[in-house]
Amino acid sequence: MTVQGVRLFNDLTGTDVKVKVVDIGANPIDSDPPYLPMLKRGHAEIVGFEPNPSALATLLEKMGPDETYLPDAVGDGGRHVLRLCQAPGMTSLLEPDQRVLSLFHGFPIWAEVVARAELDTVRLDDVPQTAGADMIKIDIQGGELMALRSGIERLRDVVVIQTEVEFLPLYKDQPLFSEVEQFLRSQGFIFHRFFPLESRILQPAMVNGSMYGGLSQLVYADAVFVRDFISLEGYSDRQLLAAASIVHNCYNSIDLCLRFLYEYDRRTGSITAEHYYRRLTGAD
Repeated sequence: MTVQGVRLFNDLTGTDVKVKVVDIGANPIDSDPPYLPMLKRGHAEIVGFEPNPSALATLLEKMGPDETYLPDAVGDGGRHVLRLCQAPGMTSLLEPDQRVLSLFHGFPIWAEVVARAELDTVRLDDVPQTAGADMIKIDIQGGELMALRSGIERLRDVVVIQTEVEFLPLYKDQPLFSEVEQFLRSQGFIFHRFFPLESRILQPAMVNGSMYGGLSQLVYADAVFVRDFISLEGYSDRQLLAAASIVHNCYNSIDLCLRFLYEYDRRTGSITAEHYYRRLTGAD
């Protein structure tokens, strides 16, 4: 199969599916979110959480008609201490573990706590705006599992989850990838892929003089989980299209997208998979 170029799912299938994304930790510090092309074309609506006032102000200033941003920190609904770090991307409800961070260049300085602030967290299930979410994207520096556990009801509708995971405890008592995977598996999700997978070089070695270079030690990743696609009986017809749209537009998972579309066509008698395949490969 030769793919002709990146086109959005609705263009390839002739459908008009619009997905709902909940983005927990919505400040795009390092890169654009994977759903951005869908958002720009009106194929997605976003409900974002961002407790950092300056980051929230930036999001509110630039937001479009399909975007809603809330100032809440998602957690277990209790009161917690937020550790504000030298690098905003390291700020967390957990205490940085300098013993682990000192293994790597840069991290001990980036994770230096410069201030602490008490705040109340909200449970995902208790926020009305999150109802009906198709996708959850979450990156809150070690608090991901706590937040996901607060959203058992919401997870019943979700078809795709992208969550940051760690393979070493950068924060004290931080749940690692294996714990996140086990929880999501218990909720009916299958690990699909890493997007991306990041390594860092252990001190004192350095690659080409760059402290950001990776070598042997995997440190963190964004992990993509998809609702059980071995048996598709748990999907509604709309969820099949929503899942297909997300995995195509966000992760270029063409084979998984086709699996959803073949099931959709089997149920509805349509030929959506054929349209998708022919336009994707340039046959049309």
